Amino acid sequence: MRVQLLVTRTDFSVPNLEKEFKDLRVGYEIAYLEDHPELVETYNIRHSPNILIDGKLAFRHQASEQELRQYFDTM
Repeated sequence: MRVQLLVTRTDFSVPNLEKEFKDLRVGYEIAYLEDHPELVETYNIRHSPNILIDGKLAFRHQASEQELRQYFDTM
């Protein structure tokens, strides 16, 4: 499973999201939208953060740990 945090460099939610993913023991990578305009275009991104899981835009907001846990429990 490939989990990507699609964020801007100034997004203050990144530390919280990183903590949530570490607590859930889910690996992730960060893709800064400033460096990946193709992601902005492909997924019609208008704000940050976004969470992409296996090529599917799963969240267009800062997901809570509970939301993430529910999502990953169904996988």
